Amino acid sequence: MDPVIIAGAGPVGLALALALARHQVPTVVLDEGPGVSPESARSTVLRADTTDFLTRVGYARVAADGRAWTSWRTLRRNRELLHLPLPGDEVLHLSQHRLQRGLRDAVSATPLIELVHHSAVTEIEQDADGVSVHAAGTWWRGSHLVGCDGPRSTVRKQARLRFPGRAAADHYTVATVRVDLPFPGEARLHRDAPQLPDRRGGVSREVTARPLPDGVWRLDWRLPVRQPPLTPDALVEQLRATLAGWNDGAVPPYELVSTADHMVQQRLATRFQVGRVFLAGDAAHLLGSLGMQNLDEGLRDADNLAWKLALVWHGCATEQLLTTYQQERREAVISRLRAVDQAMPLLQPSTPLLEARRSLLSGSLRRNATLLSDGSLGRGRLGAAPAYPSPGASGRSRPALSPALSPTSPGVLVHNVPVVTTDGSPDRLRARLGRGFLVVLVAPGTGVWASEHWLGAGLMPRLTEATEALPLPAELLVAESYPTASPHTVLLVRPDGHLVAALHGCRPDDLWALADRARGGGSELPVPRADGDTAGGGGDRGARDGGAREAARSRNAGAAMTDRSSRVPADQARARA
Repeated sequence: MDPVIIAGAGPVGLALALALARHQVPTVVLDEGPGVSPESARSTVLRADTTDFLTRVGYARVAADGRAWTSWRTLRRNRELLHLPLPGDEVLHLSQHRLQRGLRDAVSATPLIELVHHSAVTEIEQDADGVSVHAAGTWWRGSHLVGCDGPRSTVRKQARLRFPGRAAADHYTVATVRVDLPFPGEARLHRDAPQLPDRRGGVSREVTARPLPDGVWRLDWRLPVRQPPLTPDALVEQLRATLAGWNDGAVPPYELVSTADHMVQQRLATRFQVGRVFLAGDAAHLLGSLGMQNLDEGLRDADNLAWKLALVWHGCATEQLLTTYQQERREAVISRLRAVDQAMPLLQPSTPLLEARRSLLSGSLRRNATLLSDGSLGRGRLGAAPAYPSPGASGRSRPALSPALSPTSPGVLVHNVPVVTTDGSPDRLRARLGRGFLVVLVAPGTGVWASEHWLGAGLMPRLTEATEALPLPAELLVAESYPTASPHTVLLVRPDGHLVAALHGCRPDDLWALADRARGGGSELPVPRADGDTAGGGGDRGARDGGAREAARSRNAGAAMTDRSSRVPADQARARA
């Protein structure tokens, strides 16, 4: 089969290519630029789930390239409204050029990825068998196309998809500064700081400080949406007043590294999929008010789409599975945008009357201080990882928030508990994601005994056989414990870390049915066997189980690779399109 084509070599496009390579799917990444990542004022804040995702797809040094925050503090004038100590892995802040370079290094070490520079997409055509993409005078042929080519996405325009929304939802002036501040490692949001010039003079009364590595800080001042960008002199005045306010009135020595004016847009593509063409990241959605991170959502797009494309590419699922990408990810972003619209009047009133009332009645800001921090910290409705409803399940039909549900509720992001593989190797649960489904047995006591003592005992023999019989690649793991799960609970986990279901005991038929539903209800799909024959999908469960066993064992041993030649002459590509 032809490789998957990815348009755009930003963080989302590169991460998607690495995720697909982990699933043994070849990709061609078309980069419109020269392949360099110059330094800039842009930075990104990663949450624990997206940091884990980047680590497991090959960007192993992501934690070393970023700065973990030790705490978050919200202040109004000289009064503390909120102080939250943070675990070391909850929030990671790093410069976007470091992130880009780290991902490019990982891509260059991955044979399954072909990165082509100076190749902006100009035209796309698709048919029932694949997609033809024209870039820099060459036609490329792929099984699917994913547009990760940014807010002005050519792929989105070629697919004739609209991108409605707000062109100016929020406005910030940004500076990265090398300076020693009296609160190292702490991120903070400060409103109405006494040293800041009055906003009526055209400058901000709200500033956010977020530490980066190497003694660098990113400072964001919120400006009125309609205000022009600050002049260089006004920005320096703002910077010096801010630093003095945090340093007992004295301006500390500093180096201004870079500056930028950032107008936040809120936009959402009308669809994320048209046939074999998909959108992800900035090409699909834009958000960023109240500290939210659009890159976080883009990486969740990549994680969600990669395993589904991989199952279809390897013949383990039908194209029907791919429709759940739009259902899950677009609804998750809609929920995020809806939460912003509901929170903005509470946190950032836009009319003079409401501004005056908030100034007089600061208790409203105190009551909502946690909400004000959620977007920056990746918590609550503004930032927490979504929980996706299970395909075909009754009840909840839209993504919810993982922290709002039980750890064993279907669709939640799994906790990163310690696990043991069947060969006795210790690991973390999320580190095993991204190659296939996971079957996790909660078995107290297994953490203190060598694996040879429990591999052939209790539920393990039957569960091993049931895992091998699943209609898709899967790995069996054992956990000493899992939040709210009783002993002998069996968890079925998707490759992106979201829980399909929690069962009590080994129930092979139910496990098989859940896995089949998770791959889009592909029980009618002819399943390839190791001998090259196929097993039909109809008939009773026993027949399906028997047909799936050989195929599952073959897939779990390693999917066979096909010819990945993708560059074809224009006339051939058009003939096939």
